[in-house]
Amino acid sequence: MTDFLTDYGVLIALVCAGAAVLYGALVTQRLLRLSPGNERMQEISGAVQEGAKAYLSRQYMIIALVAVPLAILITVVQDVTTGIGFVIGGALSGAAGFIGMNLSVRANARVAEAARGGVPPALDVAFKGGSVTGLLVVGLALLGVAGYFGILVLGDKTDEEAVDALIGLGFGGSLISVFARLGGGIFTKAADVGADLVGKVEAGIPEDDPRNPAVIADNVGDNVGDCAGMAADLFETYAVTSVAVMLLGVLTFDADFAREVALYPLVLGAVAIVASIVGALSVRTATDKVEGALYRGLIVSAVLSAAAFYPITDWLMSDPLELGVLDVGSALAGASVGDLWLCALIGLVVTGGLFVITDYYTSTRFRPVKTISRASQTGHATNIIQGLAQGFQSTAAPALLIALAILGANELAGIYGIGVAVMAQLSLCGLIVALDAFGPITDNAGGIAEMAELPEDVRNVTDPLDAVGNTTKAVTKGYAIGSAALAALVLFKAFEIELAREEGGEGLIFSISDPAVLIGLLIGGLMVYLFSAFAIEAVGRAGGQVVEQVRKQFRENPGIMEGTSKPDYAQTVGIVTAAAQREMILPSLIPIIIPVVVGVIDVKALGGLLIGVIVVGLFMALSMTAGGGAWDNAKKLIEDGALGGKGSEAHAASVTGDTVGDPYKDTAGPAINPMIKVANIVAILIIPIVSL
Repeated sequence: MTDFLTDYGVLIALVCAGAAVLYGALVTQRLLRLSPGNERMQEISGAVQEGAKAYLSRQYMIIALVAVPLAILITVVQDVTTGIGFVIGGALSGAAGFIGMNLSVRANARVAEAARGGVPPALDVAFKGGSVTGLLVVGLALLGVAGYFGILVLGDKTDEEAVDALIGLGFGGSLISVFARLGGGIFTKAADVGADLVGKVEAGIPEDDPRNPAVIADNVGDNVGDCAGMAADLFETYAVTSVAVMLLGVLTFDADFAREVALYPLVLGAVAIVASIVGALSVRTATDKVEGALYRGLIVSAVLSAAAFYPITDWLMSDPLELGVLDVGSALAGASVGDLWLCALIGLVVTGGLFVITDYYTSTRFRPVKTISRASQTGHATNIIQGLAQGFQSTAAPALLIALAILGANELAGIYGIGVAVMAQLSLCGLIVALDAFGPITDNAGGIAEMAELPEDVRNVTDPLDAVGNTTKAVTKGYAIGSAALAALVLFKAFEIELAREEGGEGLIFSISDPAVLIGLLIGGLMVYLFSAFAIEAVGRAGGQVVEQVRKQFRENPGIMEGTSKPDYAQTVGIVTAAAQREMILPSLIPIIIPVVVGVIDVKALGGLLIGVIVVGLFMALSMTAGGGAWDNAKKLIEDGALGGKGSEAHAASVTGDTVGDPYKDTAGPAINPMIKVANIVAILIIPIVSL
């Protein structure tokens, strides 16, 4: 059996990846046959579709202007195969986001129409729409990594040379991800901030009121940020982690076993795709219990994956563990197949733990959100103070969980065990992205129900789905951050080993007592704060433009508020699109340019920089996403009738807190994930330069 998997492992990965793409195609076909509702619903959905397509098309054109010179530079510094890999990674990452978003903006009206029949049919349509994005992400990522690896090996590249070329593919996905996260985050939060501040606070009209000129831009933003942005983010994390574990394997084990260790993470991902499809098909409910139905799918996928991981590990890793450990991987000397399987289970446990922790800090059911709501009774400032405090507190438990996971996996199988743990964690990526994409679909469905003036019983279905979607978006961000930190640790180890090989076998020691390393640590931390500052400022500036535009339309066209004339939605969408495209460029270049400059000056400082980015980035991203989610749900708790409900002083304060939290949780915080990995991949790619 080992020989079969060794010879046909790439084929197994490609078949399973193809199954994910086929699932996406079949579900898309089924969903598009459903009714999109009445003419008004189709008109609103069409406006969202048009805005989202225009935004992404323009964004990809700008990314191409950056990507072309980078592809040439990578080809010069590395080789042609790495440059080609960069193009493949970027193209597949963009495709995953674009295709998934195109279905999301069509599923929204269909969910609103299905809501006429109650929660079960609406949930089915919304989750199936999200699952297309999720399965496409893992399917296209595995298709790219396994397919390009197979092509290179068939083209007479050694396994190690093929894996080296895959670093370029990972960088291509990372580049798309950081732009998509930033651009989409700036768009969605600028529109949201403008819509809330003028609509809710100044004009006193409900969320998603058709009189608000920013309401279509807000709905467009949900899709380009939380759907296309998250898809690109986790595509990149999945692809980069697969490549990092492959690279670590071929650098750690004897060359005789390079094929087995290169295929191991790919086959783990392949069987998990099958488990994810089964999990997605199990999401259904006959009652109103939405969260239970969604999480059941995740649990089914995790259990099936855990069961499949052991035989895969035994088939592919038994011989390398017994016969193929090099000195550099001496921590693996006593490891067994069972130890690697336990590492995989640790990764699955981390996923569950991050879900529970993030849910605690962001759900309306628990203390953190309730304390922010209560603090809103005494004013805007106390809401902000309590929200910041809860965001800071939310970093402790995830950090301890990740630390324990690193300790456990390292004790079992060294740094390679950590790589196996994070690959297992990302094996659930398809279901995780599905849960995230569920959020913007249900959010848009509620908006369409409001704007199309559907019966109240429809809104009574879409509102609970939207509330659950808000929670799933928050918990998936926590998952993405945790996986990014672990993946970056594996990438850093690969950087160390590659650097040691380039230096003739003598590895560098990155000690904090070394001034160069300390300088690098400080610069790495600086990068995270500077990156976040630029992202938050961008939302503030763009949001200010939206506020002025909405005020102007209300002032110059009184018929909007009276309901006798329509606002100019397209003008607001155009303003936000232009602002987001302009503002995303500078921060996106930070993780590319600064590591190159530091590495050329001192390679030890570059190592310190990577450590600083990982540690500071983890805590910054966790505090921003959990804190922002808590602010958001504190507002929703009050809007549901707590502490005076809508129109109260507490509600006004909670809107302010939510407005502050918006760029935290949906722009800067999530964009730190790809930023961390971009910096680490750039460091690996420039080793031929910095080691001269």
